Amino acid sequence: MSPRSIPRRSLVLGAGLVMAAPQIVLAQGAKPRVTMATSQGTIVIELEDRKAPLTSANFLRYVDAKAYDGGSFFRAARNDWAPTEGTIVAQPSAKIRPFPPIRHESTIKTGLSHVHGTISLGRFAPGTATSTFFICLGDQTFLDARPDQPGDNLGYAAFGKVVSGLSTAQKILALPTGGETKFADQKDEWLKKPVIIETMRRA
Repeated sequence: MSPRSIPRRSLVLGAGLVMAAPQIVLAQGAKPRVTMATSQGTIVIELEDRKAPLTSANFLRYVDAKAYDGGSFFRAARNDWAPTEGTIVAQPSAKIRPFPPIRHESTIKTGLSHVHGTISLGRFAPGTATSTFFICLGDQTFLDARPDQPGDNLGYAAFGKVVSGLSTAQKILALPTGGETKFADQKDEWLKKPVIIETMRRA
């Protein structure tokens, strides 16, 4: 079976009231890292702040605001053609007000790709992304921008990779699904018991 096409509206959820626009300037030098403690274990992410500066700054703004504390991985979208591969999707607590959406950073512009371990930002239409993110397990390059395809072909905004804790991410992907969702295209992909993000901090 071939990969499903991805207007995966699927990979983004949540809206709400907005706050002031981000004004973060990332320091030069080593790539920033973020440590995520979850109820299933720890995941460490390294951000591509030079290749995807806007998306990285947006993510760090939420991290620094402790917005992901108490959030969760709520979805495990396993590939039909390779059930040990897919994406795990996370968001802040429903109580968190998102910052304004950011401009889409296409993989064509950044040179990044949705390969194994990539972290990327969920969205509906381009320019609607806020705080929902996902981690790729196995190569998911059909989520890259595909200018040769019709319709919304801009893909998702990859902005970093998991450098430690891929086994934790894999464990989350394998958890029981079938939780309640209002999105028909996500049926049997929501976790029956979301994985809580206890804390997320710069490493």
